[in-house]
Amino acid sequence: MSIDSPPDPRQFVQPLDHGISVIDTGFVRELFDASHLIVANGRAAYVDTGTNNSVPRLLAALAFHGLDRDAVDYVILTHVHLDHAGGAGLLMQHLPNATLVVHPRGARHMIDPAKLMAGVRAVYGADVTARDYGELVPVAADRVLETHDDLVIELGGRPLRFADTPGHALHHHCIWDEASRGWFTGDTLGIAYPALTTPLGTHVIPATAPVQFDWQALHASVERILQSQPKLLYLTHYGAVGEPENIAAQLLTQIDAMVKVGRELATAPDRHTRLKAAFQDIYMSELRRCGSSDSDENLHALLATDVELNAQGVGVWLDKKKQ
Repeated sequence: MSIDSPPDPRQFVQPLDHGISVIDTGFVRELFDASHLIVANGRAAYVDTGTNNSVPRLLAALAFHGLDRDAVDYVILTHVHLDHAGGAGLLMQHLPNATLVVHPRGARHMIDPAKLMAGVRAVYGADVTARDYGELVPVAADRVLETHDDLVIELGGRPLRFADTPGHALHHHCIWDEASRGWFTGDTLGIAYPALTTPLGTHVIPATAPVQFDWQALHASVERILQSQPKLLYLTHYGAVGEPENIAAQLLTQIDAMVKVGRELATAPDRHTRLKAAFQDIYMSELRRCGSSDSDENLHALLATDVELNAQGVGVWLDKKKQ
């Protein structure tokens, strides 16, 4: 997809209230991975970017709102996993006034992505990495702002406050937007694909991908988010969801079940295979409890990648506990 021949943004931009739009980045499948564009008094910020392949969509969304590229003040990353941050460097090349805002534990990987890219290739192989992510573009250090807990930046006079929220990753923060009374949560509040919606509404599953899952830290981060009494959560996977307390309760119930079975299987010789089977049962049972009538086949396909990554993440956590 060419930067100079952008797609029709009406196909992937969903304007919401409070100057916020959800942009489908196109990563993996439709309605899987989102960037959020915030516009306030003619100034703009992106929260998460998708991958290099997503950049034409992000720039097209800006034009859709009648904004020039020099109107973007910030590119904000919730954390530096590549479905959230892989396109940041390439996007920054097209935004002359933008500052990259990133957790201090992730900043070095945006400035020099060589180690991060090596890790991705080790996991996915060179061909898949080239297809799905491309080559990460480094960001000049003088264009990077490292956050700290309770940092506030202003976008066109609109305050955005950062909260350190480990649990999914140590390099994770969430962003509080007082104007909408919403949190941009990255992966801290889990994954809520629209395709998983049940008769009871939005349905969330956990995100415990390797290598920094921490059960207790995640509980604390979720509790901190709820202290603000938010009205909305803006999830990278996927979009704006309401009823934060219900989402949090559903998330933590499943997390606790995963941790329980993980401890039971901690020394099992076939641990990874059994963790995957157990996690799939946990997610499927919760979907059925909430009234999902989708076929097992479709649900298994939707959950397959997350089951695999979550089992890997809990496995790493169990191994760390033994050390």
